[in-house]
Amino acid sequence: MKTRIDTNGVAESSADKISRQSQLLSAQLQSIRERLYEPEAAKTLKTYTSRDVASLLGIAESTLRQMSLDGESAIPDRQENGRRIYTLSQINQIREHLARRRPGEALDFLPRRREGDKLQVITVANFKGGSAKTTTTVHLAHYLAIQGLRVLAIDLDPQASLSAMFGYQPEFDVDENETVYAAIRYDEKRRPIQEIIRRTYFDGIDLIPANLELMEYEHETPQAIADGHGRGDEIFFRRLGAVIGEVERNYDVVLIDAPPQLGYLTLGALCAATALLITIHPAMIDVASMNQFLAMMSDLMHVIEERGGVLSHDFIRYVLTRHNPNDTPQIHVVTLLRSLFKDDVLAPAVVETTAIASAGLEKKSLYEMTRGSVGRDTLNRALESVDSVNGEIFQHVKQVWGR
Repeated sequence: MKTRIDTNGVAESSADKISRQSQLLSAQLQSIRERLYEPEAAKTLKTYTSRDVASLLGIAESTLRQMSLDGESAIPDRQENGRRIYTLSQINQIREHLARRRPGEALDFLPRRREGDKLQVITVANFKGGSAKTTTTVHLAHYLAIQGLRVLAIDLDPQASLSAMFGYQPEFDVDENETVYAAIRYDEKRRPIQEIIRRTYFDGIDLIPANLELMEYEHETPQAIADGHGRGDEIFFRRLGAVIGEVERNYDVVLIDAPPQLGYLTLGALCAATALLITIHPAMIDVASMNQFLAMMSDLMHVIEERGGVLSHDFIRYVLTRHNPNDTPQIHVVTLLRSLFKDDVLAPAVVETTAIASAGLEKKSLYEMTRGSVGRDTLNRALESVDSVNGEIFQHVKQVWGR
C-alpha cells in the first residue's frame, strides 16, 4: 500500500487522510443532492389527487369537488388532463374549513390538541445500529403531519440522519450554533430555541437539525455540573424539556430522535419525554443489545430520580422494525417479546420491505414516494404496515388527550 506524500515530502497522517476523505465524500454528497433537487437544491413534497384527499379527510370525492366549484377553502391546481391536485398545505386549509363548518366533527377533521391537552414529547431511542430509529421517527412525523397535527422534530443525534431525511446536509446546511445545542449550552452564546427552529418543505413539520457540535454538550456538561449548573431547570437533564416548554403552544407533538448512546443528550431526551418509543429489530443479537440498553437506561434513570428528576411517561412502547413475518427465528423472537412485555409491544410491526429501502436511498419516507417509483403492490403493503404502526401510536396520543 502506497503512503500519500504531500508537496513537502511529508507522509500523510491518519487524521489528515480521514479528513481528506471526509471532504471528498461531503463534496460528492452535495453534488448528488443538487442533482436530485435541482434547480433550488431543496426537497419538495408530492401533491395529492382528489381521491387521496377525500380518503384522507373521510369525505366523499363529490363533496370535495363541489367545495372546489363553490370556491370554498383552498382551490386546487389542475393538471393538463383536468385532474385536480392538492398540496398538503391546501389539505390543511380544507381541514380547518370543515372543522369550522361542522363543529361536531371538528376533532375528526382537525385532531390537534385543545386547551388543556398536554403537549406530547415522544423520544425514539435505542443504541443498536439498524433498529430503524431515524426511519421510525421520520415516518411518524410525516404521518402525524398528514393527519393535520403540528409537529416539531428535534434531531439530537450528531450523525444527523434525521436532518438528512429533511434535505439538510449538516456540514453544508447547519452552521455553528444552529442545533439544539445552541438552546441548551451553558455559556453566553446560548440562543432562544425559537431562533433555531426551521420550517420544512413538509407542511406542519418544523425541524431543529443536528451536526457534530452536539458532541460539545457531552464534553461540557461534567464541567458545568462542577461549576454549579446543577439546580432547577439549569441541571443538564432538565434543560431540553425547559426549552421545549418555551414553544409548547406552537405544537401538538414533539418528536426527538435520540443519539444511539446513553449520554447527557439522551438522558435529557428521556426526561423531556412524555412517551418513549424503543425500536427493536426482532433478531436475537439485537434483542440482547437492547437488553443491555434497557439495563443501563434504568440505572441512569434511577440516578436522575435520586437527583430530583421526575420520570413519568404516559406510555412506553416497543416498535418492531424490519420484521420478516416469514422468518422463523424472528417469529420466535417476536413471540418472546410479546410474552414478556405484553401490550407494551405495539400490535402491528413494520415489515422488512424493499419499498422502505428504496425510499431511504432517495432520503424519503414512504409518504413521499409517488406511484410508480416502486412496485404498486410493494408500496401499498409497506404503507399499510407503517400506517398501522403510526396509527396505533397516534391512538395512544389521543388517549392521553382523553379522546
